[in-house]
Amino acid sequence: MSFFILKVSKFYIKKCYHLKMVKKSKYLSTLTNVNSVEEALENALKLLENFNIKNYHYSPNEAVEELGLDLEIVEQLVQDYVIQIMNASSAFVKHHDVLQNSQENGDTLKYDLLRDLAHKNLGVARNLRIKDAEKLLKIIMNVDDLDYVLKALEALVACAIKLKPKAAYDTLVLIKIKTTF
Repeated sequence: MSFFILKVSKFYIKKCYHLKMVKKSKYLSTLTNVNSVEEALENALKLLENFNIKNYHYSPNEAVEELGLDLEIVEQLVQDYVIQIMNASSAFVKHHDVLQNSQENGDTLKYDLLRDLAHKNLGVARNLRIKDAEKLLKIIMNVDDLDYVLKALEALVACAIKLKPKAAYDTLVLIKIKTTF
């Protein structure tokens, strides 16, 4: 019985923390609280209007040629990347939130966890030749302005939605289902 209560308590705390993180980022909330693939894509495109990457269109041909892989394999890897970014978005926001709290408390900011996560995702984006994600992940890794980093995180999620809207939306639905149990 106590194990169940502990598990429920951990879930409740985790769910409350997730809600706090989503409220903190207006755009991330707009991107993740959607009811259709079309709505997700529409919100993502609106957010990208503020960046120089709005008109970027990914083509898997460069990755196919340079990596020597079949188009189907590259497309599956891109879909896996989108799912990875959608799942990692809460971790990105969590790390950003910790940095924000440290800044508010006057503590030294330790970007290591945020930058490590960005670096891992940057490797995948580079390998697949996803230029907009590469640009945003470099910003997240190198910029110390937390507001700008948050905008880059929001744009990264928007780029993932733009890249594979259905995979992104399906992942969001699964995340919502997981957080309700």
